[in-house]
Amino acid sequence: MPHQLDAPTRLAVSTVIFALRPDAAGRAVLWTPLVRRTREPQRGLWALPGGWLPVNEELEVAAARTLRATTGLAPKYLEQLYTFGDVDRSPDARVVSVVYWALVQSDEAARAVAGPNVRWVPADTLPELAFDHRRIVEYALWRLRTKVEYTEIAHAFLGEQFTLAELREIYEAVLQRSLDPANFRRTMIASGRLRETGELLAGAAHRPPKLYRYDPSARTAEAREPFQSERPAS
Repeated sequence: MPHQLDAPTRLAVSTVIFALRPDAAGRAVLWTPLVRRTREPQRGLWALPGGWLPVNEELEVAAARTLRATTGLAPKYLEQLYTFGDVDRSPDARVVSVVYWALVQSDEAARAVAGPNVRWVPADTLPELAFDHRRIVEYALWRLRTKVEYTEIAHAFLGEQFTLAELREIYEAVLQRSLDPANFRRTMIASGRLRETGELLAGAAHRPPKLYRYDPSARTAEAREPFQSERPAS
């Protein structure tokens, strides 16, 4: 039932976080942290990290603060994703949520707060979530899979230097399919976005692979490459 005309409208911020972590089979997949709701409405359900927006706080500052308070994370990559404001998102008020998304490296994710009210789950096999948070995560996954096709967003999951095999693992985890190593190498080198560092991976057996870095001076058009991602239904 729609809210009454005089129902309060509240502004909130939430954040979807993605990190690459191994699943039970040892494969790298996308994981996201959830926070258990400790008050009504929908007490006990899992939800995205977030909170109300104070009148005197900037949006990104509020997103970073609530994220740090609930998970202990302070990601370097934090970007505004979308604003969700359907009338019946919450049963007791009109709630408009400005949603951010964050990408973190696996070692940073390992330092996140752990406890009964914080839980990491594979982003593609979510439990029941509060409100419309499943739809929000699905939208964030679609955006990530689209952006990885034409930007250096995969860099957020990596260190400053990486091998092509490590980069391919990121793409395969995000796109959820295997990529031919030779074709992937040719595509990445031809993109002009990578530069050799002149160094080799230390400690590697046999022939050590080359280390690469992203070239910040490279500019690529926001056009689709051969990897296609369908937008989730509203």
